[in-house]
Parts: sequence; C-alpha cells; structure tokens
Amino acid sequence: MAVGTIAFVALVAYAGRSGYANGDGSGLSLLDAFYYASVSVTTTGYGDITPVTDTARLTTTLLVTPARVLFLILLVGTTVEVLAESSRQAFRHRSWRKSLHNHTIVCGFGTKGRAAIETLMARGTPVERIVVVECDQNTLDDATRDGFATVHGTSSRSSILIAAGVAEAAAVVVAVDTDETAVLTTLTAREHNRSATIVAAVREVENRHLLHESGADSVIITSGAAGRMLGFATDSPSIVEVLEDLMSVGTGLDIVERVVEAQQAGCTLGEMTTGGPVVGVLRGGDLLRFDHPMASPVREGDRLLCLTSEPHPTSAQ
Repeated sequence: MAVGTIAFVALVAYAGRSGYANGDGSGLSLLDAFYYASVSVTTTGYGDITPVTDTARLTTTLLVTPARVLFLILLVGTTVEVLAESSRQAFRHRSWRKSLHNHTIVCGFGTKGRAAIETLMARGTPVERIVVVECDQNTLDDATRDGFATVHGTSSRSSILIAAGVAEAAAVVVAVDTDETAVLTTLTAREHNRSATIVAAVREVENRHLLHESGADSVIITSGAAGRMLGFATDSPSIVEVLEDLMSVGTGLDIVERVVEAQQAGCTLGEMTTGGPVVGVLRGGDLLRFDHPMASPVREGDRLLCLTSEPHPTSAQ
C-alpha cells in the first residue's frame, strides 16, 4: 500500500507536470515525478520540485496531501503493530518461563502434534503446561491463538529446545514431519534432559531403532499403524471402531493406569474387579501382557493397564 501510494502521487505529478517547476529549470520527467512523490509523501520536502500553477497546487491539496497522510498512517501503524506484537511475545515468554516446570514440549503442530495435544488435555494436562515448538510461523500463530506457549524454530536445534525449557520438561513429544528431524530432535532433547519421557513418531519402521538408540522411550510407527487399521477395516470394520474408540480419549472406552495397593498384593488379575478388565501390568519398567505367566499375581506398586468406560481421572497420570 505504501508503494502504491508513492506510485499514485508520482502519476498525479507526471500527469500535471506542466504545473511543476524543477530546480534546474528543466521539465518534469517520469523519474522526477517518482522522486517528487517519494520526498513528498515521506514529508522530506527538499523544495527543488514545487507546484507553481493553481491547478498543480489544488491537485496537491486534494490528492497529494491525503496520500501523504495515508502513507504516514501506514508507516506509524505498521511500526506500532510490530513493536506491540514483539512486546506481547516477550511478555508472554517471560511469564510462562518463570513458572514453567514439569511441562510437556510438543515438537510440531501438524496433524500428529495437534492430536497428541488433544489427548494430553483430555487426560488432564492444562494448556499452560504445554509448549509448542514449530518452524512454520503461520502454524505457530495458530498454536498461539489456541493459548499455548510457543517457540519458533527447528526443534532439532539445541537453542530452540533450551528456549522451550527442555531441561525442566517432564515429557517431550516429537511429532515432526521427517524421520531425520525426529532422530535429531530426540538426540538433542535427551542430551539436555536425561530423565524426561520422550515419545516420537516416525514414518518408516526401519527408523524405529534409531529413535530408541537416540533416547526415545516410546516410538510410534505412523505408516504401520495406519496400514494395520486399513487391514482391519477390510475384514472386520468393528475392530477399527473399537480401536478408534480407545484412541478417542474421554468418550467411550479408555485405557487408564491404576496402582496396586498393599491390600491388593497377591491377587490374581481375575480378582482385580475394580477399574475394569486388565490388559497389561507395568512392573519395574517392564510391560507384561495380561496372559504373561508372571503378570499374576500382582504385586504392590504394580501399575495395571485397565479398560474403562468411566471419565479418565487426572490423578492417574
């Protein structure tokens, strides 16, 4: 718009060039008209080109002066907007950095990242405990409008993860677009935080071991999972409905973790009637399926993976 304003004034001056006097006595060329427009709308006004006829002065009053005011409004308005947005971002960054601890960093705000955040929030994670790292500014703006703390940049860079508070994070979700970036992000996050839970998504199954070697606690094969769902849907669509129900947190069936209390120690899985059917047992960092011979009887401190249709308790995280 600013360039268009200058071009408009230049064309007006060139159309009425006979009414303008040039400092060197020559006529007003097209280049002179653009020079006059630039110094006029920016209020520089060197005075070497001036309107001398009544028509030229009337044209300046009615057309050039409003264009000059419009240009200044654009200039000042844009500057104020940029400064205000920078101030808001700096204030927001300082605010969430002061209280940020045991938060979750989500690297990537695409389809996978958004779905991960929806699940986290459905399981009780508040908005203020989630930090989004994204390299695309438009996508990052969407995350900011949704109320998340955001960091602009590539998540594989140490400086970006440090800005997101990776050293104090409880978990890091790697939901980036490429497997290469996922591996580098996982390596960088694990370097700065040895205790955080890191989960990552990759497209190709052959890259799973690279993520585990890089420090990921859990790796999701997105292409393989989608393919299995398609295979189930071909022969048994009802299986897909159940699986989708399980993945839709907060509605229908959910999977929750429940801690085995002292008075429940020694019970078999069949005797654990409260909380729904048990599908797995977490013991000492190992996952035992419900049909594993060591899964039953349960021990104090075991965590049971149970199917439930009740609302997910936030305290079970």
